[in-house]
Amino acid sequence: MTEQDLNQISKIIALILRHKPEVIGIKLDNNGWANVDELIAGIGKNFPVVINQELLEKIVATDGKKRYSFNENRSLIRANQGHSLAVDVQLKKEIPPSILYHGTAEKYENSISKQGLIPKSRLYVHLSKDVATAQTVGQRHGKVIIYKIDSAKMQEDGFEFFLSENGVWLTKTVPIKYLEKL
Repeated sequence: MTEQDLNQISKIIALILRHKPEVIGIKLDNNGWANVDELIAGIGKNFPVVINQELLEKIVATDGKKRYSFNENRSLIRANQGHSLAVDVQLKKEIPPSILYHGTAEKYENSISKQGLIPKSRLYVHLSKDVATAQTVGQRHGKVIIYKIDSAKMQEDGFEFFLSENGVWLTKTVPIKYLEKL
């Protein structure tokens, strides 16, 4: 199986575990966990891909963004963050670095200048600890712009930050006054 094939299957898994488990007829529990056997069977029935436990474990282990986690006995799987579904992935509240970054497409600049960073269809705004990561994230959407976030001031003002399993910083919103376009 090629890297491109694995990437394609990973995108299907992300769609299911973050946004639409119903496309394969499964449900996530309150913490975002899906039964691995049901996930594998559902993907096999609804998509033109062949997947098994070994391949799923390979995808989880090699995913560059560390999108997924298994429970201890590998019978359950979930996305670490990025959900549009109301699930509690048991994020740990953390003190963020004093500065965080957000990469996005230039086409969103006007909207951001009016409302700050909002989660849109997701549960949280995703932030990066460095400019390089923010650049990579932003590239997916078009010509990149990077925002510097005064996360120390936000926290001082009562905003909460969470750190996902894969190192992505999350918060509910970033008002304009904490943003600086780089």
